[in-house]
Amino acid sequence: MTDRSRRPWRYANQLPLPVEAAILNLKREKPYWGARKIRERLLRRFSCEVKVPARSTIHAVLDRHGLVQRRGRRRHQAQGTPLSLGQKPNELWCTDYKGEFLLGNKKYCYPLTVTDHASRYLLLCEALESTCEALAFTAFERLFKERGLPCSIRSDNGVPFASPNSLFHLSKLAVWWLRLGITIERIQPGHPQQNGRHERMHLTLKTETTRPAGMHSLQQQSKFDDFLEEFNNERPHEALDMKCPAEVYTPALRRYRGLPELAYPFHDQTIHVTNCGRICLHRKKINLSTVFAGQAVGIKEVEEGIWLVSFMDYDLGYIDLEEKTLQPLNNPFGPKV
Repeated sequence: MTDRSRRPWRYANQLPLPVEAAILNLKREKPYWGARKIRERLLRRFSCEVKVPARSTIHAVLDRHGLVQRRGRRRHQAQGTPLSLGQKPNELWCTDYKGEFLLGNKKYCYPLTVTDHASRYLLLCEALESTCEALAFTAFERLFKERGLPCSIRSDNGVPFASPNSLFHLSKLAVWWLRLGITIERIQPGHPQQNGRHERMHLTLKTETTRPAGMHSLQQQSKFDDFLEEFNNERPHEALDMKCPAEVYTPALRRYRGLPELAYPFHDQTIHVTNCGRICLHRKKINLSTVFAGQAVGIKEVEEGIWLVSFMDYDLGYIDLEEKTLQPLNNPFGPKV
């Protein structure tokens, strides 16, 4: 005694063989047509004589016979922006996290550092417990209140300065900088020499403050504070004709006074981006990016159903209202060259 096959005698919704053959023949005749166009051709050919299958069914038939070319997953690789020279104090600040290291209590320390490019002045060296955005916001806000605002900030493409999956690789921190009128600069991935002055400072910082490391973050911050004082006021720098950075650096003229209001007088509407990163327009929801959550953007209809989306003075892309999609423009951020 053996088990008999449990395969059903018939399938209630099985596609008739002539229809399946017609789908395959049409695909071979038109190899660049997809399921949608093939279905439309079948509707015209069979009229009301045969029930034409749904587009998803046609796609499944083509896929089953190996006639669907699968596209590789598109990966958006970060790219650098044009880099400015930063020849005067506060024209360009450089920022980065020095590589994390273990403290004496077995917890990691992530030093956030900021230097002035022209004078080599070490503006900030903060012992943080992670690279999360909230801690970076707090550190930079305190720095801006104390030192004023630079023209540009240069960083790498890592978190929290950039976000690998967002529009133009922006992060909430970068959007905040833009709101403050600060231009963002990013080095090319794998080219730390484009931030060479800052990286050289990191080497000295590592040598003098982490061997050995502090027992806890407060002790380590005390080491950083002593290093900052010596680096700026006592240590001569060859590139500065043996002057100390404090002798060259001057405070920024632009003061930090919070975020200015955004207005779009040359656009049709001003819309606030929702917390989930969407624009609601004519009862339709279009995904923009969560990094713009709560921000005001301007929209202007350039053709029927096509809207231009702008943030501050930057054009982000065009919205197709019928398709509910955003077609981004070339990256508008970074120094103008």
